[in-house]
Amino acid sequence: MKQVLAAMAVLAACARVPVEGETSAARSQEPTLAILEAPLPDIAEALASGAVSSEGLTRGYLDRIEKIDRAGPTLQAVLTVNPDALNDAKASDARRAAGRLLGALDGVPVLIKDNIETKDPMPTTAGSLALKDNFTGRDSPLVAGLRAGGAIILGKTNLSEWANFRSEDSVSGWSGLGGQTRNPHMLDRSPCGSSSGSGAAMAASLAAGTVGTETNGSIICPSSVNGVVGFKPSVGLVSQQYIAPISPSQDAAGPMTKTVEGAAMMLAAMDEADTDYARGLDKGALAGKKVAVLRFAQGPNADVKALFERAIDDLKKAGATVVEIEKFDPGEKFWADARMVLDYEFKAAINAYLAEAAPMVTARSLDDLIAFNKQHADVELAIFDQSIFEKAAPLGDLATPGYVSAREAVQRAAGPEGIDRLLRESGADVLVAPSGPVSSRVDPINGDVWPPWAGAGYLAAIAGTPHLTVPMGAVDAIPVGLSFIGAKGTDAAILGYGFAYEQISQRRVDPQYLRDAEDLAIIKAAMRRKAD
Repeated sequence: MKQVLAAMAVLAACARVPVEGETSAARSQEPTLAILEAPLPDIAEALASGAVSSEGLTRGYLDRIEKIDRAGPTLQAVLTVNPDALNDAKASDARRAAGRLLGALDGVPVLIKDNIETKDPMPTTAGSLALKDNFTGRDSPLVAGLRAGGAIILGKTNLSEWANFRSEDSVSGWSGLGGQTRNPHMLDRSPCGSSSGSGAAMAASLAAGTVGTETNGSIICPSSVNGVVGFKPSVGLVSQQYIAPISPSQDAAGPMTKTVEGAAMMLAAMDEADTDYARGLDKGALAGKKVAVLRFAQGPNADVKALFERAIDDLKKAGATVVEIEKFDPGEKFWADARMVLDYEFKAAINAYLAEAAPMVTARSLDDLIAFNKQHADVELAIFDQSIFEKAAPLGDLATPGYVSAREAVQRAAGPEGIDRLLRESGADVLVAPSGPVSSRVDPINGDVWPPWAGAGYLAAIAGTPHLTVPMGAVDAIPVGLSFIGAKGTDAAILGYGFAYEQISQRRVDPQYLRDAEDLAIIKAAMRRKAD
């Protein structure tokens, strides 16, 4: 592994040979490694100052994808590169030269999770061989918003196939088209799902920002274990049109970046309400606020709890007062009802989506997908089955009384009787907890095998409320995030609280591309020690 890292360092330091068609302006504004690895706001500033061109920046990220994602550590975080990206970057440079910028993101390259449609010549596949020809030629509204702001759509990221809603025994970060995404902090550790490629790509600086989607934890968990900021907005804030769905009542798309400010800048373009979330950020946002610490969600891991205690101290230093919540019970039927809702909604939503897929797509229903996977079992069923698909296929429509009552019950338990009640009874402005446990190893034999869980993201997911994760440090080089959860519609406030914490804590760690835990000297020594 040391040889791989040394080679990467040499490649990063070498001058690149000019590419045919590359402008002299792009060569004179070659991005340094520091710019490529910088947070999004700094990249936007470098573009504004003329320190780098969009063309140069885009070439720099494309080079980095080749050297890190497809060679070197081989992260497999990027499924497809946009063949139009360089032309779009040149157009941005021309706009800048003419003083006709479209917005703060003009010229900034971003990667989009590959269940989100773009009109570029790239398919939208959800990681499945069944959608390899799904060239729709249309932008989802969130992509249209980013594009209208001048962002460069660099490509599509790998994901847990079908957003991790195909099998009870799935391997997070694996897809039939993209293989296994790797966590750049420790390559044998799970990048979590389903926005695994977006999280890994962001941590590895393969773009200035990425977009993920979440139904229950799929922005927050990959952001946490890859050591980046992830924001799951209130359901409905960002349009879900032209995104391969799971659950209309829970699905949400959001930004994944290195800083809260970067996430706010991206959200401003993705949100059709035209809100400038970045302008409202204030490092004093926690002063005089009350934070409810969710002790019931901190998990049993001593190292995670130690990071959480340090984070609580940082919140206090930022001016917050703290109240603790020891217990919460969502009810006996909560988890069964929550799963029923997803199963019913997935069948209805995926049937509707597939009915409007590109003409070359042959699978037009969930039943067709099940049959397709059986026909292509050597790829699609090589590692795990399609038990979730098969369970959902025979279910009724969304008028089924059992589904309707289950949806009402879980939304009430997570929202009015969950987040809303916890905030009201504690008098708090925001709820905090660890965003999840320390990432487990990738296990293609047993599927995902996670340690006891930490976090309360399920409440925000089911209630449809905002949830932000901000890095709070690492356990043996593996990152863990701190969650900020609020009531529905408090998205700007949640971003503000996370920003204030981030400014005083500064806990993000860069990836080391370790092979496994034994690349850490103290663990290597302990694992290989011989008896005297």
